[in-house]
Amino acid sequence: MQQVYSTVDKVAATDANVLLIGENGTGKEIIAREIHNKSKRKNHIFINVDLGAIQENLFESELFGHCKGAFTDAKSDREGRFELASGGTLFLDEIGNLPLNLQPKLLSVLQNRTVRRLGANNDIPVDIRLISATNQPLFDKVEENQFREDLLYRINTIRIDIPPLRERPEDIPKLAKFFLDQYKNKYHKPSLHFNNDSLERLKKYNWPGNIRELQHAVEKAVILSEKNSIESELLIADKKTTKKPGTETFNLEENEKTIIQEALDKYRGNISLTAEKLGINRSTLYAKMKKYDLQ
Repeated sequence: MQQVYSTVDKVAATDANVLLIGENGTGKEIIAREIHNKSKRKNHIFINVDLGAIQENLFESELFGHCKGAFTDAKSDREGRFELASGGTLFLDEIGNLPLNLQPKLLSVLQNRTVRRLGANNDIPVDIRLISATNQPLFDKVEENQFREDLLYRINTIRIDIPPLRERPEDIPKLAKFFLDQYKNKYHKPSLHFNNDSLERLKKYNWPGNIRELQHAVEKAVILSEKNSIESELLIADKKTTKKPGTETFNLEENEKTIIQEALDKYRGNISLTAEKLGINRSTLYAKMKKYDLQ
């Protein structure tokens, strides 16, 4: 992480395009905001766009805006995310999930630094700092003809690889205590603390969901704890006791939640691959993840 923050310090003062690569939950958005906050654009807007969550038919409208009457539900003019971010930073999250047929449209805007709203005849100049992020191996996707090489080089002036939490166990106690301070104040439990066994168990756990999973584990432990010392069992459930679909319950929602979580864990949070294996599209998977509070 020292290497990561050293690169952040060097690149923040420039307007170079940055590509953040790391597993889900490693803190890519936090790094993106850190770059923005250390840049000359820090007093301007930071816009976060999750490209994997935008439906294909809404892509151009969401990013580039539209004019009144451009399509059935376009009842008024609307700025897209590029226009809204002009003067500041545009963070394109999960760019690896962008369908191949939509990539040329994004590339054109990034090359020309102008957008044309749907239904308009004129181009609008935009001044943005671009930061992109993905949990997918984009160079492999280029080889597989699933991601445009010219778009990859356009977004990849500076590449920052963010290591997963399991590769930096020395950070785990510090992060856990940081989250504990947040949640013991939120839930009015000022004397709550970790015992040594809890911290050791946190360091030994693999954390497939990375920092986001750690944060949720600490919040859950704070809520459930009835003592001043947090027990390790409240932080990490014993995998051997986890219910398997169909073995102890016939509740459809419980089984669906379990199956989706197991698929996300197996495919390391790769949304496209998880959706493919589950037989659903990305938008449906995102909706179900939100419904069940899955990461």
